Amino acid sequence: MVGFKKVEDRFTPSSVYGWRVYTVSIVAATAAIMIGYDSAFIGTSIALPSFKNEFNLATKSASDFAFISTNIVSTYQAGCFFGALLGYPAGTLLGRKLGLLISALVFCVGSAIMCVASGKTGLGPIYAGRILAGFGIGAASNLTPLYISEISPPAIRGQLVGMYEIGWQIGGLVGFWINYGITQHIGPSKKQWFIPFAVQLIPGGLFAIGIPLVIKESPRWLISVNRRDEAIKNLCWIRHLDASDPYIIEELNSIDVQVEHDRTAVGTGFWAPFKQVFCQWHLLKRLLIVTTLFMWQNGTGINAINYYSPTIFKSIGITGTSTSLLTTGVFGVIKTVGALVWAFVIIDKYGRRPVLIIGAIGGAVGMYVIAGYISIAKPQLHPSTTLPQGGIAAMAFFYIWTIFYAISWNGTPWVVCSEVFPGSVRTVTQMLASASNWLWNFVISRATPYMFSSMGYGVYLFFATMMVLSIPYLVFFLPETKNIPLEEMDRLFAPGVNVWNANKIVMAELQRERGLEPHAAPPAIETKATQQYLEDAEKSSV
Repeated sequence: MVGFKKVEDRFTPSSVYGWRVYTVSIVAATAAIMIGYDSAFIGTSIALPSFKNEFNLATKSASDFAFISTNIVSTYQAGCFFGALLGYPAGTLLGRKLGLLISALVFCVGSAIMCVASGKTGLGPIYAGRILAGFGIGAASNLTPLYISEISPPAIRGQLVGMYEIGWQIGGLVGFWINYGITQHIGPSKKQWFIPFAVQLIPGGLFAIGIPLVIKESPRWLISVNRRDEAIKNLCWIRHLDASDPYIIEELNSIDVQVEHDRTAVGTGFWAPFKQVFCQWHLLKRLLIVTTLFMWQNGTGINAINYYSPTIFKSIGITGTSTSLLTTGVFGVIKTVGALVWAFVIIDKYGRRPVLIIGAIGGAVGMYVIAGYISIAKPQLHPSTTLPQGGIAAMAFFYIWTIFYAISWNGTPWVVCSEVFPGSVRTVTQMLASASNWLWNFVISRATPYMFSSMGYGVYLFFATMMVLSIPYLVFFLPETKNIPLEEMDRLFAPGVNVWNANKIVMAELQRERGLEPHAAPPAIETKATQQYLEDAEKSSV
């Protein structure tokens, strides 16, 4: 379904890449539409004069309003953080499918509670509803990438997990433009701010309906709970192959071997995976490496822009509610187009690490230029209905930053975190990765208003420098993961395997072992190191 050659770890029938695996992944990724919509609509909605008048916020001082808006935004992230933690027991005990369904229903209830808010009730229902909706979204942000990675063929896993990011950007696009549309066609009234809040129920409802109709339970989870017949049935449906097909037999064998190894090495019980992760240094180190990706991702400035776009554009010199919302809408369009290019062209062709490095370099340049313009021109001291040439250049570099971010940092951290751990601990590590995302999201949502009031153009210097600092982290600690089967990820992190060349080494090993390139054996020292690492990991776990 894409126009470039797939790099496979074994011979793969074309039906494996058919419409079924894409359809299931797209429905699962609908969860991200809800996330993206909230990140886009909430900041602009609470900045509307109609919202301020409804809740008596128009007379508040700038610092008081910043405090209230920060609370409204960050209660959602707080709910998401704890929801991500609750995603583990849901996904482990109930399964990925039922866990996703519960998360969708919880989100819908939270969204409905928000819609009860009015001038008479005050902001209480909005706070309560956002916390509850956050619980649902946090759990879904844990389970969706995990589920998609478990059903994906290795050659298109990045693309399919990338559906999650595409859903995020589609939701963001709607959220950015809906406020522009209502300011153009609906006068200041309760309806003006109420509609964006109510629209949340649409993607939430579609997600809840689509799960029982389309989603098939993860075969990997079914085998782990001894429901083998159902696992075979679901795997055959997703791959569009008969149970007797050699590809199905080999994949089931790989899953069986991994599950049996996990039971032997990790043990059974709710807390066994926690013990494995935190008592085995090679897994704990890997967890620290990949969860730190979300610190760097938020360090790009993305969520400061998502949640407080009117403040961002005002600092550059954009004035007027309508103009600010239009500028925000264009930002959403660029991000969405970039996400599509990233998912269908970049992520499985060029990999994870190279695009992150390129995105960090390009994004840092854009942020440094914006900081330079604001420090020299001081547009906040010279408000105008039209941007000067320097302001236009600053906006151009803002959109250049957006392009670099959209094709790199936007979704890649989610792909990496969903694929680098063995199945025995993947639910725990995905939970912690999702919680890490929401923790840093919460930090940025709380800090941004105060950063702008105290740092001025220094905010842009901070974000640019964070992107620069992420580059050595990527070079020295994060191996490339594209095309590596989930069951073989341990090889990438084996001692003695050079981080920069780990992917080539492991792919050569796999292709040689599976008969694709019998003469493409990697250097003996790396192969030996990989084998020794796996043997040591096995011994230390028993």
